[in-house]
Amino acid sequence: MQRQFVIQHTWDSNPVKHDPVRIIFSPGNGGLKMLVSAPFFDDPEAPAGTPGLPFPGLWDYEVVESFFLDCRTENYLEVEVCPHGQHLILLLSGAGQAFQQQLPMVFNATITADRWTGEAVVPWEYFPPGVNRMNSYAIHGSGEERTYEALYPIPKDQQVEGQKPDFHRLEYFQQFCLESIMGEGWIQPESHLWKGKP
Repeated sequence: MQRQFVIQHTWDSNPVKHDPVRIIFSPGNGGLKMLVSAPFFDDPEAPAGTPGLPFPGLWDYEVVESFFLDCRTENYLEVEVCPHGQHLILLLSGAGQAFQQQLPMVFNATITADRWTGEAVVPWEYFPPGVNRMNSYAIHGSGEERTYEALYPIPKDQQVEGQKPDFHRLEYFQQFCLESIMGEGWIQPESHLWKGKP
């Protein structure tokens, strides 16, 4: 079974001005398959890293991100992928508190004219136990044209003057169930990476 999510707003709840980024999750071999279909803005220029390998600070480039959270513990997984083939995995415990990153992942990206597609398989051992919420984001552009988009944005009536985009506002993540993709009765494999976390 697969589930599709479409990023139709900026982080502050304005409609996007282009064909929206689409993310499809489906069962993968040893993990969750993540398929991205998005416009290719070619801005900023490509990271200097090797395609297929982790790249630190990937969030400063053109990127699509998905976060998988257990809201009871604030343990969460951040997956970042970019049209040029680099990726970045972060394991976090507490908002913005990464304790491990640059983990390996199978990821391939293809640019075709003004669009790109990417396919990753996120290993189950990277997911915290009890994932129950999710949010996804897309970022592109440089300088004043830098654009931050969110699947579940911050509502207009909850914004304050001068507020900046912050993708670690966990309270805006919404309900998400891996079983809805993997099938009823599926049990998430245990992971040694999360041992000792709350």
